[in-house]
Amino acid sequence: MTTTTTQTTDFTEIDRAITRLHAHRSNWEKTSIPQRIIYLQDCLDRTLAVAAAWTLAACQAKGIDPASSLAGEEWVAGPISTVRNIRLLMNTLKAGGQLAPPKISQRANGQFVAEVLPANAIERLLYLGYRAEVWMEPGSAPTQGKIYRESTACQVALILGAGNVSSIVAMDVLSKLFSENRVAIVKMNPVNAYMGEYLAQAFAPLVRDSFLEIVYGGVEVGKYLCQHPQIETIHITGSHKTHDAIVWGATESDRQERKAANSPQVTKPITSELGCVTPILVVPGKWSRSDLTFQARQVASTIAHNASFNCVSGQVLVTASGWAQQAEFLAAVKRELAAIPPRQAYYPGAQDRYQAFLDRYPQSEPLSQRTPAIVPWTLIPDVPPVAGEYALNEEAFCGVLAEVSIEADTAPDFLTKAVEFANDRVWGTLSCTLLIDTQTQKKYRAELDTAIDSLKYGTIGINIWSGAIFYFGSTTWGAYPGNTLADIGSGSGFVHNSYLFDRPQKSVAYAPFRIFPTPAWFATHRNLLGMARQLLKFEADPSWQKLPGVVLAALRG
Repeated sequence: MTTTTTQTTDFTEIDRAITRLHAHRSNWEKTSIPQRIIYLQDCLDRTLAVAAAWTLAACQAKGIDPASSLAGEEWVAGPISTVRNIRLLMNTLKAGGQLAPPKISQRANGQFVAEVLPANAIERLLYLGYRAEVWMEPGSAPTQGKIYRESTACQVALILGAGNVSSIVAMDVLSKLFSENRVAIVKMNPVNAYMGEYLAQAFAPLVRDSFLEIVYGGVEVGKYLCQHPQIETIHITGSHKTHDAIVWGATESDRQERKAANSPQVTKPITSELGCVTPILVVPGKWSRSDLTFQARQVASTIAHNASFNCVSGQVLVTASGWAQQAEFLAAVKRELAAIPPRQAYYPGAQDRYQAFLDRYPQSEPLSQRTPAIVPWTLIPDVPPVAGEYALNEEAFCGVLAEVSIEADTAPDFLTKAVEFANDRVWGTLSCTLLIDTQTQKKYRAELDTAIDSLKYGTIGINIWSGAIFYFGSTTWGAYPGNTLADIGSGSGFVHNSYLFDRPQKSVAYAPFRIFPTPAWFATHRNLLGMARQLLKFEADPSWQKLPGVVLAALRG
């Protein structure tokens, strides 16, 4: 079952919208930092006002009971993420666009690393044991807020919105306007075009003053916008196939011919976030039975979150062949995943993508019944760790987990081989998760550090699902730098980045091996809705008075 809308904005109205943006771009360029803070505060207040309706619409579209604990997932992935992002940008602008991070250090090679979470004492308690860093590109100083240090001309940006997570387009708007000094026209994705009215209400001050326009439509509207002469930059969230159709042509022959001639049909600057076959690297160690269950539950939750319609859903589970607990862990993953109720396959094409995996892997193990509305969570054991393997190169975007075994007996050997495998044989550079127990981490601290340094991913989670890095907001979100227009991979550029670092390379988040209380992304969270309601109030205006409500609700998870 899929949910889409046929709502379409006609080309005449699109022209008017772009003309308004073009005429008002100099006004945005002249908007002072204090005025921008006022806009942000107004947008935050309006996001709070529309949050319940926003979340209800998302739940209804995805077949989620809005009174269930699972509905908290849509609160967190929608208005709460947006509110947090707005507030963090306000903090940065209050410091003139140069908010000092809690800590900046240099690695042995001279590379700068900024610790961005926890940002203060209250976050140290809220995110107990968590830590997040932004690594700068080697040779680059940790400079910040270029658009607030130097005069930059405002341009008209096109944002082609994502259809899966409701906060993506909102946070893309915030990045374009407040981090890059653009005005923006958003084309809502047909899958969640219903979110357009809530985005318009939340960001009404920006719409009112012609700094933001929202339009609707499918491929033809997208093509018209991309080729419009007054559109100066483009941001795409979607698939690399969509990117290549826009840049290189609609047919395979067109794309091959244009790439060979280095003649793209769209030459405007393009940034993009285009997905990933996300690997989960499980470092061998000596785990207790409860450790096995906890981490199996974390792996299963990365697949089940948002019905697996995430660019960071776990897709390749990598373990060591010589790990004494390998079979026990894989059995635990199967057990935990099977225990999660299947979800509505709301995103178009899910059944076809799923069937393509079944056709190639007859050993696939569906864990529940398949129906027209359900793609069952499915394990694919014994996937060869070889270059070109389908499961390693095709983003499933449905509930499929490929199991890969690497020939290794020790943690150091596994780290070396798993990093090489992930970098060289798994498609994409957006996200990677690595699980390592506390004792192994202490024993092989240097080897782990080398592995993190060597992983060519834009977001890396150590004992924490890399999807959490999307939520943090103070971290960056985007592919590892270096993709080209002709070989775009997971995309180019970055968003979020509330500290406004000019040249980030990647973000790395760390969490305890056994996170407590139950993390918000765990499918087994029993009080996610209650926790989310407390968290929304907290993120809008953090205080010590509001913290106990969040903590108590989380403890009931």
